[in-house]
Formats: sequence, C-alpha cells, structure tokens
Amino acid sequence: MKKKAFLFDLDGVIVDTAKFHYLAWRNLAKEMNFDFTEEQNELFKGVSRVQSLEILLDLASYEATQEQKERWLIQKNEEYLKYIEAMDDSEILPDVVRVLNFLHEKNQGVALGSASKNARPILTKLNLIQKFEAIVDGNDVTAAKPDPEVFLKGGEALKIERTDCIVFEDSIAGVQAANAAGMVSIGIGEKDVLHEADYVFADFKEMSEAFLASLIEA
Repeated sequence: MKKKAFLFDLDGVIVDTAKFHYLAWRNLAKEMNFDFTEEQNELFKGVSRVQSLEILLDLASYEATQEQKERWLIQKNEEYLKYIEAMDDSEILPDVVRVLNFLHEKNQGVALGSASKNARPILTKLNLIQKFEAIVDGNDVTAAKPDPEVFLKGGEALKIERTDCIVFEDSIAGVQAANAAGMVSIGIGEKDVLHEADYVFADFKEMSEAFLASLIEA
C-alpha cells in the first residue's frame, strides 16, 4: 500500500477552538467600544493573530499605537490560553479519532499544519499529540495561509512528495494554501464556502473508510 501524507489543520478540523478565539477577540473589541459579531469572526479563520488584530482595528475604525497593539496581542492570547487550559478530549470534533486511527492502521503519514502557535499544548490537552508524526505550527512558519508554506513543510517533514499529500481544512485560506501547494484539498464545513476544495464534507462523520482508502490508492 502506498504511503501518503495526511495533513490536518487544527482549529475547526480537529477541535473547535474558534469559539475561544471569538470570546477573547470580543472582549478586546469592547475596549474599542466595538461590538464584534460571530459573523465578523469568520474573517479571522486561518489568519494569524497579528493580521486578525489589524482586521479588528479596521472593522472598529480604531487607531492604535504599536505599543497598544503589542499589549493587546499578549492580552488576547493570555485570555485564549485560559480557555485552552480547561479543555479535554471531550472537545475533539466527531469522528476525528476514527479517521486518525484508520490512517495509522494503514501506515499513512499524519501531520498537523496549523497557524496556531498553541498547537502542541492543545494536542496534549486532547491526548492526541502521539497521533501526529510531525507538527508544523505558527512557530515554524513565516507566511500565513493562503501561502502554502505550512503544508509544504508538513510534507517535507514526512518526506512525502506534495502530489501525495492530502489536506483537511475548514477555511478558504487553508483550502487555497493546499491548492497552491499542489496537494489534494478536502474542505470540512459548508460546500458553498469551501467550493474551491477538491472534496467537501460537513464533518468527519460523513467521511467513509472507503473514501479514505481511495485517497490512499489514488
């Protein structure tokens, strides 16, 4: 059986930490006298913390000094980490463990490709860190998605050609990054949002083992 690389994004694919990011950003927005909505939070998917703050300042029409920005970035992350601290494996999204176990049984390469700088502590909290042969996160890359750097590094870490890499993503930027890398892109979420992906599933519950086997054999 051929060995392929399966690269997973973290937020929205393995675990829903987007809700924690949203709460932390919303509290920060209050300091700008701005009411930050869940709809606006969609703009932050797959985007770095620095870029997210710039988007928020733009939405709030708020002028901040560099010193203020740096303080807010730390503040937002500290609040987010408090939410992370309380996480456990009940937060893992449905059927993620089934898919990971199937890939391990078939001796496939499994890596994480995430913009999060907190990927390792999160995977540790979820008792999943041992399921990943390689972890490429926000500490390892300089370019944010849709730049393909994070996935290219994931493939390299597993020593597998990019054409034999399959990416699971929930954001448009992530799907575009996978496509730019020349990898197979699988969107996890809504079809109308992730229509640029090669395949789209609402969640892993929809993904059969026959489909996973076909990806390995392709």
